[in-house]
Amino acid sequence: MGSYTQLTYHIVYATKYRTRSIVTEIRERLYEYIGGTLRSKNGRLVQIGGVADHVHLLAQLSPSLAVSGVIRDVKANSSRWMNEQPEVKRTFEWQKGYGAFTVSYSRIPKVRAYIHNQEEHHRKITFQEEYVDFLKRHDIQFRTEHLFEDEHHG
Repeated sequence: MGSYTQLTYHIVYATKYRTRSIVTEIRERLYEYIGGTLRSKNGRLVQIGGVADHVHLLAQLSPSLAVSGVIRDVKANSSRWMNEQPEVKRTFEWQKGYGAFTVSYSRIPKVRAYIHNQEEHHRKITFQEEYVDFLKRHDIQFRTEHLFEDEHHG
């Protein structure tokens, strides 16, 4: 008997200090680059979206790779790529850490729609509020003072 998997994750991470540095002029190309990096890791980008200070990925990942390693590579490669783009006026970095939440197959359409509607969603709620809500809904213990890097406090 063969082994079969369907490992889908909702992954969220922010720019360093949540600076609004994912400018509209480059956003789609960044998303394409992230999708290519996932494909190079035997993954598949199902949906991507976000706003100027963070991204959401709905991705199917290979069971042979650690989620943390894939995300590390996606962030490192996309950060390097961003810094090579003329539209990026100052050093681009992702914030340390990420959120990764498993998604059951039946919930994929709902999560896709949520990610697709990020611009509208963030007219009502900040990234910080959204992220804390994700952690609470997934019953993940955290300390607020350790969640977000601050430019003045590390």
